Amino acid sequence: MSEHLIIFDTTLRDGEQSPGAAMTRDDKIRIAKALERLRVDVIEAGFPAASNGDFEAVRAVAEAVKDSRICGLARAREQDITRAGEALKPAAANRIHTFIATSPIHMQAKLRMSPEQVLEAAVAAVKLARRFVEDVEFSPEDAGRSDEDFLCRVIEAVIEAGARTINIPDTVGYNLPDRFGRLIRNLRERIPNADKAVFSVHCHNDLGLAVANSLAAVQNGARQVECTINGLGERAGNAALEEIVMAVRTRRDLFTCDTRIDTTQIVPASKLVSSITGFPVQPNKAIVGANAFAHESGIHQDGVLKHRETYEIMRAEDVGWSTNRISLGKLSGRAAFRSRLQELGIALGEEELNLAFARFKDLADRKAEIFDEDLQALISTEVHAGLTEHYRLGYLRVCSEMGTRPEATVELLVDGVEKTARAHGGGPVDAAFKAIESIAQSGATLLLYSVNAITTGTDAQGEVTVRLEKDGRAVNGQGADTDIVIASAKAYLNALNRLAQPIARQHPQL
Repeated sequence: MSEHLIIFDTTLRDGEQSPGAAMTRDDKIRIAKALERLRVDVIEAGFPAASNGDFEAVRAVAEAVKDSRICGLARAREQDITRAGEALKPAAANRIHTFIATSPIHMQAKLRMSPEQVLEAAVAAVKLARRFVEDVEFSPEDAGRSDEDFLCRVIEAVIEAGARTINIPDTVGYNLPDRFGRLIRNLRERIPNADKAVFSVHCHNDLGLAVANSLAAVQNGARQVECTINGLGERAGNAALEEIVMAVRTRRDLFTCDTRIDTTQIVPASKLVSSITGFPVQPNKAIVGANAFAHESGIHQDGVLKHRETYEIMRAEDVGWSTNRISLGKLSGRAAFRSRLQELGIALGEEELNLAFARFKDLADRKAEIFDEDLQALISTEVHAGLTEHYRLGYLRVCSEMGTRPEATVELLVDGVEKTARAHGGGPVDAAFKAIESIAQSGATLLLYSVNAITTGTDAQGEVTVRLEKDGRAVNGQGADTDIVIASAKAYLNALNRLAQPIARQHPQL
């Protein structure tokens, strides 16, 4: 019988560290509910000590989710651990994940602590965390570059102190699969009390090896993998949940373990995370990319038609591609609309529902067929932005024709006050952005402009992502509309509104 491979999802914590991917409380609840439907074992909901907003978000997720264990991250500091314990109180099942760096470069350059001080702090942190929860996880940060003998000392001590999960992070994505797998095996064999803890891994993708390193660790005895939807995360990201799960399930001949993941929920979860964070999924992304099950070559097409397994090692239906369906149209009523939102894990108050339904009817007048992705985009960009709207689009007119320079006229409501501006640009979107900037005077730099069709057809909504940077802070804005210029303006204003929000958070890196 297969052993259980625990899936620890850190999309809400480590995934949120991607520049511009900060999520609101409501965003986190929506994603957490999707992870619960996916049957993720552990959801790392955030870093409660980072800010009051993070604390409240972790607490809200702990209240909303019942079938997955909720985890909060804490540095090996009393204040962090106490804060995490308080945030996790409402959870049906909870865990504190505490950590301290163990590599020479981190201990010397960042912590300015001796190895003995680090060892003492690690043990104290685990003992304190056990006062709040039964389930404590410990991570020696930058384990991939740590001295193996010192790692053994620290891990043995924290297990003795009460840690029941030992996570080995490749914090900077430095390791190669054979070396990392050997490290996991050595630790399990050398540490006397290793049998009292589950060994876990948390791999970053700086060299494109996060999934490979994670799978090598699993083959050497790790029984928990920390990962994110779409591989989201700081720098080059984390190990992708969908790739880990499907690799283990597809190659049962090589793995003696399996997950409890409902794989049919993978694609819906991927699309939701992409919609909320504004990070589009590349078409050739494994499992969840638009081309993952597409065949262009005539030889491939012929082979698949004759026998699917000639060129497909998985079924598209098994990961959720078949779940996309037309659900609503302009004749659909409020009850059907509410019901479909509930099926998608979206819970709205009465006022929010009224706003969302009005937006839906407006969209249905312009688009004959409303897909689930349309609803998710509508909620993400129109209802659950979770922002104080300092800027709101009131009116936009763009004139663009061959032989003339495009011109845009825009009317914004700035804290409720109407302001109008006109500008020329290299194209209609450029003109609209320049007109908006002439009013906002934000001084922000445009780092990214990306357009993706949410569904198929010429009447599909365009989903636009805009990334702005100011004073070292980057934010993403999203907008969706059947008119791509309007979607672009909405995305730009969404980013400006995010820049206007106060920020008081710090995220550790594992």
